[in-house]
Amino acid sequence: QVQLVESGGGLVQAGGSLRLSCAASGRTFSSYAMGWFRQAPGKEREFVAAISRSGGATATANPVKGRFTISRDNARNTVYLQMNSLKPEDRAVYYCAAGSAGYYDARARSYDYWGQGTQVTVSS
Repeated sequence: QVQLVESGGGLVQAGGSLRLSCAASGRTFSSYAMGWFRQAPGKEREFVAAISRSGGATATANPVKGRFTISRDNARNTVYLQMNSLKPEDRAVYYCAAGSAGYYDARARSYDYWGQGTQVTVSS
């Protein structure tokens, strides 16, 4: 079992940056593919980015491509989401997720464990 705790959310002006972190419990962090998803008010949860077990491969959703970067530090059991050039439409609760099967993709069903989420608000 993996427990995930997100941090780093907050209020930022449009054009600003935030870095989200997701700390995982357990000693097998490197065996999980990791992903970030977000859910805006009144909308369904959507894929943001994902990273392979080793960190050597990533996938990023088109709306954030070129602005958001996912990375991981397996020694620290942590995955990050660097968010630059934030827009008001990026406002959402951001969730990290861990997938034991190793598929670093956009499908929510690929992930077994989810964090509680961290709020990101972007003012215009």
